[in-house]
Amino acid sequence: MIVKRFYDEKLAQASYLIGCGATGDALVVDPNRHVEQYVRAAEAEKLRVTAVTETHIHADYVSGSRELAARTGARLYLSAEGGDDWQYAFATADGATLVRDGDRFSVGNVRVTVLHTPGHTPEHLSFLITDAAAADRPIAAVTGDFIFVGDVGRPDLLEKAAGVAGTMEAGARSLFASLRRFKAGQPDWLQIWPGHGAGSACGKGMSAIPHSTLGYEKLFNWAVSEESEDAFVRTVLAGQPEPPKYFAQMKRINREGPALLNGFPRPARMEADALAAVLDGGATVVDTRSTDAFGQGHVPGTINIPFNKSFSTWAGSLVAFGQPFYLLMADESGAAVAEAVKDLAMIGLDTVAGWFGSDAVAAWAGAGRPLERIPQITAAELRARMEAGDVEVIDVRGRAEWDAGHLPSVLNVPLGYLPDRMDEVPSGKPVVLQCQGGARSAIAASVLQARGITDVINLTGGYQAWHAAGLPVEKPQADLVPA
Repeated sequence: MIVKRFYDEKLAQASYLIGCGATGDALVVDPNRHVEQYVRAAEAEKLRVTAVTETHIHADYVSGSRELAARTGARLYLSAEGGDDWQYAFATADGATLVRDGDRFSVGNVRVTVLHTPGHTPEHLSFLITDAAAADRPIAAVTGDFIFVGDVGRPDLLEKAAGVAGTMEAGARSLFASLRRFKAGQPDWLQIWPGHGAGSACGKGMSAIPHSTLGYEKLFNWAVSEESEDAFVRTVLAGQPEPPKYFAQMKRINREGPALLNGFPRPARMEADALAAVLDGGATVVDTRSTDAFGQGHVPGTINIPFNKSFSTWAGSLVAFGQPFYLLMADESGAAVAEAVKDLAMIGLDTVAGWFGSDAVAAWAGAGRPLERIPQITAAELRARMEAGDVEVIDVRGRAEWDAGHLPSVLNVPLGYLPDRMDEVPSGKPVVLQCQGGARSAIAASVLQARGITDVINLTGGYQAWHAAGLPVEKPQADLVPA
């Protein structure tokens, strides 16, 4: 048996190619939209992708299962569990084989046993992998968002991201039951191959270690070792961060059927002097330069999402799906542009209409148009202005961060939800944006400026600088939940 793990650092997402060296057949589990990587890897191992499956309807990236099956002619296996609301709308048209708990299928000499492991989502599956040429028992379970190393998949996403009210506690209890069943039915030596690692928003405390065993998780994973259902429910639901805003879009796209790309888009470079017309037409322009470069001078109406590890997270929350938008690139190399477009397509933002180089900023200024800037303020200066009552402050961190400690009497609006809560932005005074270290608040400042709220200031160093200066903080009392 041949196994290759693929890991996307920006999505903190794992997928697996599992092949039979004797027959040349291979299965891919939980592919993302970068399908060519699986085809190339299979060819390098003298394999061909003949089966594709996924553990569940993903919320954090666009699935590549449909695309990979179409690209290779592989059989597509999809969950038939979870009830009518959680069926794949494209399954029949694509000729998918629907599988349920206890079903088995083979890929060469690799035997795959299907387990229904609901909780994270109602339709969630895990797959027991047996190298039938050498063993009669499974070596591993591909667990998707069921069991991670050090944590389990969060059961609150259907309610918080997809808007399915009243599902959090039911999901948590279903997850607890899935864990009990899995622990009772599988040996401690079974390897755990999870779908995510540290940094994913699909859990709150997962490890960066790529794989584990069930026995190890019984000892050191709080969720796997918890024996009280009520305690499990309280703990798994407590302190979960706000899901990125785009998660609701991912659920819809992946259930209805992602569009087939046949390769990532290749938008054209725009002439520098075309930026004004693009903005006048109402299109979104994302300036991917650093927050420092953007803050020192940017074209009014553009928003700043630096091209770094968090690029797709904030783009998915701040850019409208299905509408043309443009990029302004600091790195104008073909590789950088292609990577940015790929990162966006991985979360379903396929409509990049073109891109500008940084010369567009110079052309704007050269034509006599003013650039905007984002002023900075230190923690000491902010405290003095807060005491004088001449500024308003918005903390754009997540609620869990805010609960851990925040500036006195400030409003909390997480960055990803800021465009939807513009009516809460105070008027009449300068607005200071603040986060943990100053990066998210700089993005937030650009969003407010693009919406016409120009008197904004960024707190340099964010809450870290405020706390380091020994300035007063508050912690809410309401977060003390009785047992």
